[in-house]
Amino acid sequence: MSEEMKIQETPVETMEDYAAELEASLKQGPPNDDPVWDKFETMLKEKTIFPVKIDSVVKAGVVAYVDEVRAFIPASKLAAGYVENLEEYKGQTVEVMVITADKENKKLVLSAKEVARQKEKEEKAARLAVCEVGQVLEGTVDSLMDYGAFIDLDIGLSGLLHVSQISRDHVEKPSDVLSIGQEIQARVVDFNPEERKISLSMKALEQDDASAEEDTEE
Repeated sequence: MSEEMKIQETPVETMEDYAAELEASLKQGPPNDDPVWDKFETMLKEKTIFPVKIDSVVKAGVVAYVDEVRAFIPASKLAAGYVENLEEYKGQTVEVMVITADKENKKLVLSAKEVARQKEKEEKAARLAVCEVGQVLEGTVDSLMDYGAFIDLDIGLSGLLHVSQISRDHVEKPSDVLSIGQEIQARVVDFNPEERKISLSMKALEQDDASAEEDTEE
């Protein structure tokens, strides 16, 4: 599905949608003076992360319960990226944080998006920590450009295989020798952890093989 189609299909969360869901919260849950609302306000200030189980799907989002209080999670706050089918989340447990805790109006709104993005960031940092120059990695060709190919590496990162590093033989353009979905091995020849850029070389492995053959012949 193209990005344009996804944008067109993304649920448009209007003020009316929010109002309808938050209005439902007014009809349930503990009274305004219940200590649980003080707890929610503290969780909001401290950005506390906690799990909730998705109870039901409503217009423009989903509903979960926290200490028996009905909470609304907007569709745009349910995951790190675009969510095409809200129904798939029904019954699932997700980690969230409070983004609105309105005690007076008994409005509780949660978000899983920030939590998911933070987890992705931490996981990527962990993968970057084990990547180093000289390492031989396996991956799959994801896209082909005139200047090289982008490789989805098995460690969960993406690397650039420049056209000059594809082979010891001259390669005019990557698509002459590579195809999308092709599995390859390449050596990390440059790595910038701050910019999260990985440069790969298949040519380096060919040179290693050639050197090994020469040593064997001697």
